[in-house]
Amino acid sequence: MRYYVLDRGDQLSVDLSEQFHKLAAQRGFRLDAESPEIVISIGGDGTMLHAFHTFIDHIPDIAFVGVHTGHLGFYADWQADELPQLIDLMSSASKSGSIRPRIVRYPLLELEIHRKSGNASYIALNEFTLKGVDGTVVAQVDINDQTFEMFRGDGICISTPSGSTAYNKSLGGAMVHPTIEALQIAEIASINNRVFRTMGSPLLLPKHHHSDIFSRKEQRLLLTIDHVNIQVDDLISVRCQVAKEKVSFARYRPFPFWNRVREAFLG
Repeated sequence: MRYYVLDRGDQLSVDLSEQFHKLAAQRGFRLDAESPEIVISIGGDGTMLHAFHTFIDHIPDIAFVGVHTGHLGFYADWQADELPQLIDLMSSASKSGSIRPRIVRYPLLELEIHRKSGNASYIALNEFTLKGVDGTVVAQVDINDQTFEMFRGDGICISTPSGSTAYNKSLGGAMVHPTIEALQIAEIASINNRVFRTMGSPLLLPKHHHSDIFSRKEQRLLLTIDHVNIQVDDLISVRCQVAKEKVSFARYRPFPFWNRVREAFLG
């Protein structure tokens, strides 16, 4: 089995990474930084986002496994003291094929960013946000090439289903099961009065729909794709849609999504 480990960098995560390498060597695993079959993320959900973007060009060929070293993470199936058990299951699956991991595939967000200075495409695992740097954002929101609303407020968040439990939830968005192929649009502190109106509630779009966000004044904007920040002053538009690619996670034991939600938010 070809593998790679990416850790958060704190002492516990580094120690676990070294432990994983030792156990993996004993089982005949091969460390491969170029084309691994399995990528182990040791840390938190932020570490998983970093791992995802590190291997963004190899997403169809890689499955991710999360080991959490802090509080419960939505992308982590394993706790710090369970590393030997994880290695045992990975080794059994690799050698005999009798205990194959369940591969779950979650939809991603595809972004086409159009600027006066050029265009670029991105993929997000959790969300994309557009915020004003100096003041109120003014943006036209289209759905399927039809004008839907003129937005004024702090910003807009577009999330994937697996990212719906993150920033989207704090904005009053719905938690969506991560296998549902959709994207969610949530407003960030929109202005609603007798002059300016927005929908004021999150919207869920299916995979065959798309949304375009047009900048409608000269404004400096902060675009965030997961953990990556880009400041722009020449934005024309951003097209958001469900990506053709999906991210894969290797489940070596059951950990249902709603169990994660209950443990994270209800205890």
